[in-house]
Amino acid sequence: MSQKETPLFPLRKGVHARQAHVDLPPGTFEEEHARQGFFGRTTHLYRLHPVTDWTRIEGPLRPHSYDLNHLKASAEEAVHASMFGSREAAYAPICLLYNHDVALHWVAPGAMDFFYRNADGDDVYYIHAGAGKLETSFGALTYATGDYLVIPRGTTYRFLPAAGDQRYLLIESFSEVTIPDRNQLGPNAIFDPAMIDTPELEPYDATPREWAVHIKREGQITRVFYPFNPLDVVGWKGDLTVWRINVKDIRPVLSARYHLPPSAHSTFIAQNFVICSFLPRPFEEEEGAMRVPFFHSNIDYDEVLFYSAGHFFSRDGIGAGMMTWHPQGIHHGPHPKAIPLSRTKDRTDEVAVMVDTCRPLKATPAAELVENPDYWASWK
Repeated sequence: MSQKETPLFPLRKGVHARQAHVDLPPGTFEEEHARQGFFGRTTHLYRLHPVTDWTRIEGPLRPHSYDLNHLKASAEEAVHASMFGSREAAYAPICLLYNHDVALHWVAPGAMDFFYRNADGDDVYYIHAGAGKLETSFGALTYATGDYLVIPRGTTYRFLPAAGDQRYLLIESFSEVTIPDRNQLGPNAIFDPAMIDTPELEPYDATPREWAVHIKREGQITRVFYPFNPLDVVGWKGDLTVWRINVKDIRPVLSARYHLPPSAHSTFIAQNFVICSFLPRPFEEEEGAMRVPFFHSNIDYDEVLFYSAGHFFSRDGIGAGMMTWHPQGIHHGPHPKAIPLSRTKDRTDEVAVMVDTCRPLKATPAAELVENPDYWASWK
Protein backbone atom coordinates (compact mmCIF):
# COMPACT_ATOMS: atom_id res chain seq x y z
CA MET A 1 0.00 0.00 0.00
CA SER A 2 1.43 3.37 -0.98
CA GLN A 3 1.75 6.20 1.53
CA LYS A 4 -1.22 8.09 0.07
CA GLU A 5 -3.61 5.13 0.18
CA THR A 6 -5.92 4.60 3.13
CA PRO A 7 -7.97 1.53 4.15
CA LEU A 8 -11.31 1.23 2.36
CA PHE A 9 -12.99 0.02 5.56
CA PRO A 10 -12.18 1.05 9.12
CA LEU A 11 -9.96 -1.02 11.34
CA ARG A 12 -11.69 -2.26 14.50
CA LYS A 13 -10.27 -3.08 17.90
CA GLY A 14 -11.98 -3.97 21.17
CA VAL A 15 -15.45 -2.71 22.13
CA HIS A 16 -17.04 -0.34 19.65
CA ALA A 17 -20.29 0.64 17.95
CA ARG A 18 -20.74 -0.80 14.49
CA GLN A 19 -22.47 2.40 13.28
CA ALA A 20 -20.99 5.69 14.49
CA HIS A 21 -23.29 7.66 16.84
CA VAL A 22 -25.79 4.79 17.09
CA ASP A 23 -26.18 2.09 19.80
CA LEU A 24 -23.10 2.93 21.80
CA PRO A 25 -21.82 0.02 23.91
CA PRO A 26 -23.30 0.29 27.42
CA GLY A 27 -21.18 2.34 29.79
CA THR A 28 -19.07 3.93 27.04
CA PHE A 29 -18.72 7.44 25.71
CA GLU A 30 -17.94 7.95 22.03
CA GLU A 31 -15.25 10.40 20.92
CA GLU A 32 -14.76 11.38 17.28
CA HIS A 33 -11.10 11.85 16.42
CA ALA A 34 -11.13 13.30 12.90
CA ARG A 35 -9.09 15.41 10.52
CA GLN A 36 -10.35 18.32 8.36
CA GLY A 37 -13.28 18.95 10.66
CA PHE A 38 -15.76 16.20 9.87
CA PHE A 39 -14.56 15.51 6.31
CA GLY A 40 -11.21 13.75 6.72
CA ARG A 41 -10.00 10.44 8.08
CA THR A 42 -11.85 9.53 11.27
CA THR A 43 -11.55 7.14 14.19
CA HIS A 44 -14.15 6.74 16.93
CA LEU A 45 -12.78 6.01 20.39
CA TYR A 46 -14.98 4.38 23.01
CA ARG A 47 -14.07 5.51 26.50
CA LEU A 48 -15.25 4.72 29.99
CA HIS A 49 -15.40 8.40 31.00
CA PRO A 50 -16.38 11.63 29.20
CA VAL A 51 -13.26 13.34 27.87
CA THR A 52 -14.52 16.61 29.35
CA ASP A 53 -14.67 15.21 32.89
CA TRP A 54 -11.53 17.10 33.88
CA THR A 55 -10.66 18.38 37.35
CA ARG A 56 -8.75 21.49 36.26
CA ILE A 57 -7.13 23.07 33.19
CA GLU A 58 -3.92 25.10 33.23
CA GLY A 59 -2.93 26.98 30.10
CA PRO A 60 -4.41 28.87 27.13
CA LEU A 61 -6.49 26.03 25.62
CA ARG A 62 -9.23 26.09 28.23
CA PRO A 63 -12.72 26.62 26.72
CA HIS A 64 -14.02 30.19 26.84
CA SER A 65 -17.49 31.66 27.29
CA TYR A 66 -18.47 35.31 26.84
CA ASP A 67 -21.67 37.13 27.74
CA LEU A 68 -21.95 39.76 25.04
CA ASN A 69 -25.03 41.23 26.75
CA HIS A 70 -22.59 42.90 29.13
CA LEU A 71 -20.39 44.32 26.37
CA LYS A 72 -21.12 48.03 26.62
CA ALA A 73 -19.58 51.18 25.20
CA SER A 74 -17.09 51.24 28.06
CA ALA A 75 -15.37 48.22 26.49
CA GLU A 76 -14.72 50.09 23.26
CA GLU A 77 -11.56 51.84 24.36
CA ALA A 78 -10.18 48.58 25.73
CA VAL A 79 -10.41 46.90 22.36
CA HIS A 80 -9.04 49.91 20.47
CA ALA A 81 -5.94 49.80 22.63
CA SER A 82 -4.90 46.74 20.64
CA MET A 83 -7.22 46.72 17.61
CA PHE A 84 -8.18 49.38 15.12
CA GLY A 85 -11.04 50.55 12.93
CA SER A 86 -13.98 52.90 13.18
CA ARG A 87 -14.37 54.73 16.49
CA GLU A 88 -17.41 56.74 15.46
CA ALA A 89 -20.16 56.53 18.08
CA ALA A 90 -22.75 55.57 15.44
CA TYR A 91 -20.61 52.70 14.12
CA ALA A 92 -17.83 51.28 16.28
CA PRO A 93 -17.52 47.49 15.98
CA ILE A 94 -15.91 45.91 19.04
CA CYS A 95 -13.55 43.12 17.97
CA LEU A 96 -13.72 39.97 20.10
CA LEU A 97 -11.81 37.20 18.30
CA TYR A 98 -9.58 37.35 15.22
CA ASN A 99 -6.92 35.70 13.08
CA HIS A 100 -5.51 36.32 9.60
CA ASP A 101 -8.69 35.05 7.89
CA VAL A 102 -11.60 36.37 9.95
CA ALA A 103 -12.51 38.75 12.76
CA LEU A 104 -15.63 38.58 14.93
CA HIS A 105 -17.11 41.86 16.15
CA TRP A 106 -20.06 43.05 18.23
CA VAL A 107 -21.88 46.05 16.74
CA ALA A 108 -24.65 48.28 18.11
CA PRO A 109 -25.00 51.00 15.43
CA GLY A 110 -26.91 54.22 15.65
CA ALA A 111 -28.14 56.37 12.78
CA MET A 112 -25.04 56.97 10.67
CA ASP A 113 -24.62 60.42 9.09
CA PHE A 114 -21.63 59.04 7.16
CA PHE A 115 -21.02 56.01 4.94
CA TYR A 116 -18.66 53.12 5.60
CA ARG A 117 -16.59 51.00 3.23
CA ASN A 118 -14.52 47.98 4.20
CA ALA A 119 -11.50 47.65 1.92
CA ASP A 120 -10.10 44.81 4.05
CA GLY A 121 -12.78 42.20 3.45
CA ASP A 122 -16.39 41.09 3.11
CA ASP A 123 -18.79 41.87 5.97
CA VAL A 124 -21.41 39.33 7.09
CA TYR A 125 -23.83 40.68 9.69
CA TYR A 126 -26.15 38.50 11.73
CA ILE A 127 -28.93 40.64 13.22
CA HIS A 128 -29.28 39.32 16.76
CA ALA A 129 -31.63 42.12 17.84
CA GLY A 130 -33.06 45.13 16.04
CA ALA A 131 -34.25 46.21 12.61
CA GLY A 132 -33.84 49.08 10.17
CA LYS A 133 -32.69 50.02 6.71
CA LEU A 134 -29.32 49.33 5.09
CA GLU A 135 -28.37 51.86 2.40
CA THR A 136 -25.74 50.65 -0.08
CA SER A 137 -24.30 51.61 -3.44
CA PHE A 138 -26.53 48.86 -4.92
CA GLY A 139 -29.70 50.26 -3.34
CA ALA A 140 -31.49 49.81 -0.02
CA LEU A 141 -32.65 46.80 2.01
CA THR A 142 -34.77 46.65 5.11
CA TYR A 143 -33.59 44.15 7.71
CA ALA A 144 -34.91 42.54 10.88
CA THR A 145 -33.90 40.13 13.63
CA GLY A 146 -32.64 36.84 12.22
CA ASP A 147 -31.34 38.33 8.97
CA TYR A 148 -27.92 37.64 7.52
CA LEU A 149 -26.61 40.61 5.52
CA VAL A 150 -23.74 39.80 3.15
CA ILE A 151 -21.81 42.89 2.02
CA PRO A 152 -18.96 42.40 -0.50
CA ARG A 153 -15.60 44.07 0.04
CA GLY A 154 -15.48 47.64 -1.23
CA THR A 155 -19.23 48.30 -0.94
CA THR A 156 -20.24 51.72 0.39
CA TYR A 157 -23.02 51.44 2.97
CA ARG A 158 -24.56 52.74 6.15
CA PHE A 159 -27.11 51.57 8.72
CA LEU A 160 -30.25 53.53 9.52
CA PRO A 161 -31.56 51.47 12.45
CA ALA A 162 -35.11 51.70 13.75
CA ALA A 163 -35.83 52.65 17.33
CA GLY A 164 -35.00 50.11 20.00
CA ASP A 165 -32.18 47.77 20.92
CA GLN A 166 -29.66 47.06 18.15
CA ARG A 167 -27.14 44.23 18.51
CA TYR A 168 -25.41 42.63 15.53
CA LEU A 169 -22.72 39.99 15.19
CA LEU A 170 -20.27 41.06 12.46
CA ILE A 171 -18.17 38.33 10.85
CA GLU A 172 -15.47 40.11 8.83
CA SER A 173 -13.93 37.86 6.19
CA PHE A 174 -10.62 38.73 4.55
CA SER A 175 -11.56 36.54 1.58
CA GLU A 176 -14.71 36.34 -0.52
CA VAL A 177 -17.77 34.85 1.19
CA THR A 178 -19.67 32.32 -0.92
CA ILE A 179 -22.37 29.64 -0.61
CA PRO A 180 -21.25 26.01 -0.14
CA ASP A 181 -21.88 23.44 -2.87
CA ARG A 182 -24.94 21.33 -1.97
CA ASN A 183 -23.61 18.40 -4.03
CA GLN A 184 -26.14 15.54 -4.16
CA LEU A 185 -28.70 17.54 -2.16
CA GLY A 186 -29.31 19.76 -5.16
CA PRO A 187 -29.16 23.56 -5.60
CA ASN A 188 -32.36 24.28 -3.64
CA ALA A 189 -31.33 22.47 -0.44
CA ILE A 190 -30.68 24.35 2.80
CA PHE A 191 -32.14 27.44 1.19
CA ASP A 192 -33.52 28.09 -2.26
CA PRO A 193 -31.54 30.93 -3.89
CA ALA A 194 -34.92 32.47 -4.76
CA MET A 195 -35.25 33.28 -1.04
CA ILE A 196 -32.33 35.71 -1.31
CA ASP A 197 -33.26 39.40 -1.33
CA THR A 198 -31.10 42.06 -2.97
CA PRO A 199 -31.23 45.86 -2.69
CA GLU A 200 -33.73 47.98 -4.58
CA LEU A 201 -32.78 51.34 -6.04
CA GLU A 202 -34.80 54.17 -4.52
CA PRO A 203 -34.62 57.95 -4.49
CA TYR A 204 -31.61 59.02 -2.47
CA ASP A 205 -31.02 62.09 -0.34
CA ALA A 206 -29.63 64.66 -2.81
CA THR A 207 -29.20 67.40 -0.22
CA PRO A 208 -26.28 69.59 -1.41
CA ARG A 209 -23.94 69.28 1.56
CA GLU A 210 -20.68 67.61 2.46
CA TRP A 211 -20.97 63.81 2.65
CA ALA A 212 -18.32 61.57 4.21
CA VAL A 213 -17.21 58.02 3.41
CA HIS A 214 -15.09 56.27 6.04
CA ILE A 215 -12.89 53.64 4.37
CA LYS A 216 -11.17 50.95 6.44
CA ARG A 217 -7.95 49.56 5.02
CA GLU A 218 -5.46 47.55 7.10
CA GLY A 219 -7.45 48.58 10.14
CA GLN A 220 -7.01 52.32 9.61
CA ILE A 221 -9.75 54.77 8.64
CA THR A 222 -9.46 57.18 5.71
CA ARG A 223 -12.20 59.79 5.42
CA VAL A 224 -13.18 60.93 1.93
CA PHE A 225 -15.57 63.88 1.53
CA TYR A 226 -17.90 64.70 -1.37
CA PRO A 227 -20.16 67.65 -2.19
CA PHE A 228 -22.87 65.12 -3.20
CA ASN A 229 -24.37 61.91 -1.84
CA PRO A 230 -21.97 59.09 -2.88
CA LEU A 231 -24.95 56.74 -3.29
CA ASP A 232 -25.98 58.52 -6.50
CA VAL A 233 -26.27 55.20 -8.40
CA VAL A 234 -29.18 55.17 -10.86
CA GLY A 235 -28.65 51.66 -12.25
CA TRP A 236 -26.42 48.59 -12.22
CA LYS A 237 -26.09 45.06 -13.66
CA GLY A 238 -23.93 42.11 -12.71
CA ASP A 239 -23.69 39.21 -10.28
CA LEU A 240 -21.89 40.89 -7.37
CA THR A 241 -24.13 42.69 -4.88
CA VAL A 242 -25.32 42.93 -1.29
CA TRP A 243 -27.82 40.25 -0.29
CA ARG A 244 -29.99 39.15 2.61
CA ILE A 245 -31.53 35.93 3.89
CA ASN A 246 -33.38 35.30 7.14
CA VAL A 247 -32.79 32.20 9.26
CA LYS A 248 -36.50 31.34 9.00
CA ASP A 249 -35.89 30.73 5.28
CA ILE A 250 -33.03 28.28 5.93
CA ARG A 251 -34.16 24.64 6.03
CA PRO A 252 -31.80 22.44 8.05
CA VAL A 253 -30.63 19.14 6.65
CA LEU A 254 -31.55 16.33 9.05
CA SER A 255 -31.61 12.56 9.45
CA ALA A 256 -34.06 10.59 11.55
CA ARG A 257 -31.50 7.81 12.11
CA TYR A 258 -28.12 9.54 12.46
CA HIS A 259 -26.86 12.71 14.17
CA LEU A 260 -25.36 14.82 11.39
CA PRO A 261 -22.11 16.74 11.99
CA PRO A 262 -22.14 20.56 12.21
CA SER A 263 -20.75 20.82 8.67
CA ALA A 264 -24.19 19.72 7.40
CA HIS A 265 -25.47 23.09 8.58
CA SER A 266 -22.96 25.22 6.63
CA THR A 267 -24.49 28.47 5.35
CA PHE A 268 -21.44 30.38 4.07
CA ILE A 269 -17.84 29.48 3.32
CA ALA A 270 -14.68 31.52 2.88
CA GLN A 271 -10.96 30.86 2.84
CA ASN A 272 -9.99 28.92 5.98
CA PHE A 273 -13.32 29.26 7.79
CA VAL A 274 -17.01 28.36 7.55
CA ILE A 275 -20.23 29.87 8.96
CA CYS A 276 -22.98 27.45 10.05
CA SER A 277 -26.55 28.07 11.22
CA PHE A 278 -28.09 25.83 13.90
CA LEU A 279 -31.87 26.14 13.66
CA PRO A 280 -34.98 24.42 15.07
CA ARG A 281 -35.37 20.86 13.78
CA PRO A 282 -36.75 17.49 14.91
CA PHE A 283 -34.53 15.27 17.02
CA GLU A 284 -33.35 11.95 15.66
CA GLU A 285 -36.20 9.51 16.22
CA GLU A 286 -34.61 6.07 15.89
CA GLU A 287 -33.98 4.23 19.14
CA GLY A 288 -30.28 4.22 19.93
CA ALA A 289 -29.35 7.19 17.73
CA MET A 290 -27.47 10.01 19.46
CA ARG A 291 -29.43 13.25 19.75
CA VAL A 292 -26.68 15.56 20.96
CA PRO A 293 -23.28 16.51 19.48
CA PHE A 294 -20.74 13.79 20.07
CA PHE A 295 -17.54 14.35 22.04
CA HIS A 296 -14.71 15.34 19.75
CA SER A 297 -11.29 16.93 19.77
CA ASN A 298 -10.70 20.12 17.83
CA ILE A 299 -7.77 18.88 15.76
CA ASP A 300 -7.91 21.24 12.77
CA TYR A 301 -10.43 23.95 13.74
CA ASP A 302 -11.19 26.52 16.40
CA GLU A 303 -14.95 26.46 17.07
CA VAL A 304 -16.96 29.56 18.01
CA LEU A 305 -20.68 29.44 18.70
CA PHE A 306 -22.92 32.48 19.14
CA TYR A 307 -26.28 31.75 20.79
CA SER A 308 -29.08 33.98 19.53
CA ALA A 309 -32.42 32.52 20.63
CA GLY A 310 -34.08 29.52 22.25
CA HIS A 311 -32.47 26.80 24.36
CA PHE A 312 -29.31 25.30 22.96
CA PHE A 313 -29.83 21.65 23.76
CA SER A 314 -26.19 20.59 24.22
CA ARG A 315 -25.26 23.42 26.61
CA ASP A 316 -26.34 24.15 30.17
CA GLY A 317 -26.17 27.70 31.53
CA ILE A 318 -26.00 29.33 28.11
CA GLY A 319 -28.49 31.99 27.03
CA ALA A 320 -29.20 34.39 24.19
CA GLY A 321 -26.39 36.83 23.47
CA MET A 322 -23.63 34.54 24.75
CA MET A 323 -20.69 33.11 22.81
CA THR A 324 -18.36 30.15 23.39
CA TRP A 325 -14.92 29.48 21.94
CA HIS A 326 -13.28 26.05 21.96
CA PRO A 327 -9.65 26.26 20.74
CA GLN A 328 -7.86 23.64 18.68
CA GLY A 329 -6.23 20.84 20.63
CA ILE A 330 -8.75 20.32 23.44
CA HIS A 331 -11.94 18.26 23.60
CA HIS A 332 -15.49 19.40 23.95
CA GLY A 333 -18.93 17.88 23.77
CA PRO A 334 -22.37 17.86 25.39
CA HIS A 335 -22.82 19.00 28.94
CA PRO A 336 -23.73 16.22 31.44
CA LYS A 337 -27.43 17.17 31.59
CA ALA A 338 -27.84 17.39 27.81
CA ILE A 339 -27.92 13.66 27.00
CA PRO A 340 -30.84 12.70 29.32
CA LEU A 341 -32.71 15.94 28.55
CA SER A 342 -32.55 15.24 24.81
CA ARG A 343 -34.63 12.10 25.39
CA THR A 344 -37.52 14.12 26.84
CA LYS A 345 -38.07 16.41 23.83
CA ASP A 346 -39.13 15.97 20.22
CA ARG A 347 -37.20 18.84 18.65
CA THR A 348 -34.61 21.55 19.20
CA ASP A 349 -35.59 25.20 19.44
CA GLU A 350 -32.24 26.98 19.24
CA VAL A 351 -30.99 29.63 16.81
CA ALA A 352 -27.20 29.81 16.83
CA VAL A 353 -24.37 30.89 14.51
CA MET A 354 -21.14 28.88 14.42
CA VAL A 355 -17.80 29.99 12.98
CA ASP A 356 -15.13 27.29 12.53
CA THR A 357 -11.63 28.55 11.69
CA CYS A 358 -8.64 26.62 10.36
CA ARG A 359 -6.15 28.94 12.02
CA PRO A 360 -6.14 29.59 15.78
CA LEU A 361 -8.03 32.63 17.00
CA LYS A 362 -6.87 35.27 19.46
CA ALA A 363 -9.07 37.07 21.98
CA THR A 364 -9.06 40.84 22.46
CA PRO A 365 -9.16 42.73 25.79
CA ALA A 366 -12.84 43.50 25.13
CA ALA A 367 -13.68 39.79 25.05
CA GLU A 368 -11.81 39.22 28.29
CA LEU A 369 -13.95 41.89 29.99
CA VAL A 370 -17.09 39.78 29.53
CA GLU A 371 -15.63 36.28 29.95
CA ASN A 372 -17.01 33.72 32.35
CA PRO A 373 -13.74 32.38 33.80
CA ASP A 374 -15.42 29.26 35.24
CA TYR A 375 -16.89 28.02 31.94
CA TRP A 376 -14.33 25.21 31.72
CA ALA A 377 -15.83 23.73 34.91
CA SER A 378 -19.39 23.63 33.57
CA TRP A 379 -18.96 20.02 32.35
CA LYS A 380 -18.53 18.77 35.93
